[in-house]
Amino acid sequence: MTSRPVLGIVCCTRTVAAEPAQAVMNRYVVSALTYADCAGLLIPNLADLMTARDVAPRLDGLLLTGSPSNIATDRYGQGDARDAAGPYDPARDAMAAGLIEAMLENRRPVFGICRGLQEINVAFGGTLRRDTSDSDDLLRHHAPGHFAFDDWFRHSHEVGLVAGGRLHDAYGQSVLTVNSVHYQGVDRLGGGLVVEATAPDGLTEAVSATINGAQVLAVQWHPEWRTAQNPQSQVFFGMLGKALRL
Repeated sequence: MTSRPVLGIVCCTRTVAAEPAQAVMNRYVVSALTYADCAGLLIPNLADLMTARDVAPRLDGLLLTGSPSNIATDRYGQGDARDAAGPYDPARDAMAAGLIEAMLENRRPVFGICRGLQEINVAFGGTLRRDTSDSDDLLRHHAPGHFAFDDWFRHSHEVGLVAGGRLHDAYGQSVLTVNSVHYQGVDRLGGGLVVEATAPDGLTEAVSATINGAQVLAVQWHPEWRTAQNPQSQVFFGMLGKALRL
């Protein structure tokens, strides 16, 4: 029997019962392993004990998940910004950046969700804006913070899929309605990235690239949220599964 491809899933640094922990929310892992039909390995952010290049050759692809943390502003040249808001996870910042580089050097696909899209944009030399929930010239891309957690994921808007893009071809339609749970987003697009989808306010909502023959694809929304009830979200993970097998 042919073994399934192995997907690396990056961890966040979280606090569990007052102790630091390496963690990934189950919904990312379950959705990826189910709908991409793959095995998974969690990648810890312990740069003093391991490097991205230690693990990248053993993986068939990488998933960069969403997270409550924000990317440190000095990683995209805005370290002195007074309006920067945390929480931060510098260990994840470092491991994710190393993994993106190492995976693409090894010609392996890199997929991203929410923070993962932002990490990819920064890795390609892009910048982020930090006002996607309170700017007068944008939609509100996050429900009010006092809403219940489930209500955050009911907050939604349409995105337009770019004609001829990977998402447009996969979905066979020009518009999707997606959940919107992010305070940050793409400002300047990273070099070599192609816009796959935009919100009605013009904010980039998905990007792609092909580097050394490897696919890069990331979305700003959360297809891992209740994927079993959402065939649209299953398409995203199906694309991941195909990319793992190329």
